[in-house]
Amino acid sequence: MLRSKPVVSIENVVSTASVNQKIDLVFISRNFADTEYRPERFPGLVFRLKSPKTSILVFGSGNMVCTGAKSEDQSVLGIKTLVEILKKGGIKIRNEPDITIQNVVASVNLGGRVRLEQAARTLPRSMYEPEQFPGLIHRMVDPTTVILIFASGKLVCAGAKKTSDIYRSVGNLQLTLEEKRLMHYE
Repeated sequence: MLRSKPVVSIENVVSTASVNQKIDLVFISRNFADTEYRPERFPGLVFRLKSPKTSILVFGSGNMVCTGAKSEDQSVLGIKTLVEILKKGGIKIRNEPDITIQNVVASVNLGGRVRLEQAARTLPRSMYEPEQFPGLIHRMVDPTTVILIFASGKLVCAGAKKTSDIYRSVGNLQLTLEEKRLMHYE
């Protein structure tokens, strides 16, 4: 039984998509607001959506990367919204986007302090070098995530493919920390 319920905040969901066709980025940059395209510096065009609030990198190959979403649904909606905007703006897109969630990142507060020195010695697949970085890096196997653990009890959990994996990782970690007496509450 967990002593306190962790506070989890989804910070970023990254998805990739492809419409499997070439896209004219110069045309998009000239005809759509909220775009940025500097091919001499980076081969992708940045398209910023206000709703859902996301940024989408669009490549000439038809590949896309959506960042900034606060949920999986928002990330998928961001890609679909962009495709509809492009269609309405005169770009013929023949295929529905093939969308995959790549990474869910969350910040977490466990509500207690973590004994990092002991945790580094106890938790498998962990690395802690306080001279280089103040947090312990813990690689979880199931679900596959990487969790940065700070003495304050705050965490960053990344690498999940689903939001539910974040909650499962955090719950498993907190249970382990409490069972091994690596946490204390004030």
